[in-house]
Amino acid sequence: MKTIDYIPTNKLQRASQLVRTGVKVGGNYAKYYGKKAFNGELTREELDSENAEDIYDGLKSLKGSALKVAQMLSMEKNILPKAYVEKFSLSQFSVPPLSAPLVRKTFKKYLDKYPEEIFDTFTTQSVNAASIGQVHKATLDGKNLAVKIQYPGVADSISSDLALVKPIASRMFNLKGKDKEKYFQEVEDKLLEETDYILEVSQSMSITEKCSVIPNLKFPNYYPDLSSERIITMDWMTGEHLSEFTAYNQDQVAADKIGQALWDFYMYQMHHLKAVHADPHPGNFLVDSENNLIAIDFGCIKKVPEEFYTPYFELAKPENINNPDIFRNKMFELEILRADDSDEELKFFSELFHEMLSLFTKPFHHEIFDFSDESFFAHIADLSDKYSKDTQLRKMNGNRGSKHFLYINRTFFGLYNLMHDLGAKITVNNYTKYLN
Repeated sequence: MKTIDYIPTNKLQRASQLVRTGVKVGGNYAKYYGKKAFNGELTREELDSENAEDIYDGLKSLKGSALKVAQMLSMEKNILPKAYVEKFSLSQFSVPPLSAPLVRKTFKKYLDKYPEEIFDTFTTQSVNAASIGQVHKATLDGKNLAVKIQYPGVADSISSDLALVKPIASRMFNLKGKDKEKYFQEVEDKLLEETDYILEVSQSMSITEKCSVIPNLKFPNYYPDLSSERIITMDWMTGEHLSEFTAYNQDQVAADKIGQALWDFYMYQMHHLKAVHADPHPGNFLVDSENNLIAIDFGCIKKVPEEFYTPYFELAKPENINNPDIFRNKMFELEILRADDSDEELKFFSELFHEMLSLFTKPFHHEIFDFSDESFFAHIADLSDKYSKDTQLRKMNGNRGSKHFLYINRTFFGLYNLMHDLGAKITVNNYTKYLN
């Protein structure tokens, strides 16, 4: 793959790249409607494919938060057209890496030495390049190591990138009112945390130690002395990405073993640690030769405050969802219903969230849940399709819900998708075995 020697970092450069991408997308629409005029049966598949290609090409040259958005969107399989999911999913594994000279320059800046001065061996060609950083293989004193290097300028461009995205996102999701800023601030804060590699090493060491009680789950060791604010050194873990494993696996026993470890890992964090790995995409998990799950990235950790955790999981109980008074109270506690809502809005959003939560909390209503159940995921897809076409919803103020929903919902959507890809059948409350 072609390497890159330069990443646009200032606001004008990055805005110009996005404008060029917008022009390409506009041209695709013009071409599509031109063809549509002569062929009424033409579908949007070609348009979606060309738009996905152009948008991804524009974002991958920017890297950082722009590409991270594509990565996040690729997990929303029931929201985006297939072409976007397929193209954006490349941001998990396959983007142009930094050139060797730029890698050496980054090392010299943040560890005050070149990589060959630190390690016994160091591969100048990255083995994995994603949205915020890329990984190189190294050895030191007989140990195989993975060295993650952050792309230059990523942290400095987050605020300006999000400033460019805000008007578009506000229109897409019909966000109104001043307090919509809480959502953008939440995203900005988490992205900034992801660029703080000293914080990531600390979080990684803390969570992996606490979650080591869970069987069939492995983590790398981390080396603070060989890390800095833009470089992380950890053990090299041997395995294949989870998506590669699920693409061919026919062994149900293996799928259930891995799925149970994955589920227990998340439930233990959510219910016991009240802090959770909030980036559950396949690039962050490996499967080894003995079908153990390996978690390798802890850059995005979402703390779950008690004032959100309690009402959120109280609504995982059918008796609470189906009690109108309790349900309504929890909707206000979670900021889904607002004091300034009209009667129409109160009725509309109560019904919408009752339907959604009754479905999304279904796994918690059973002792055993089978994530290969196609009817469950078909129902989710149907619900997504229903509300994406709802003209009444488009008129409503979309600015509702606690800011904590952003990353907690993202976590559960991602987890459900991974569990579905595995086709795992799991024991829902198995994680309680490992509580102190």
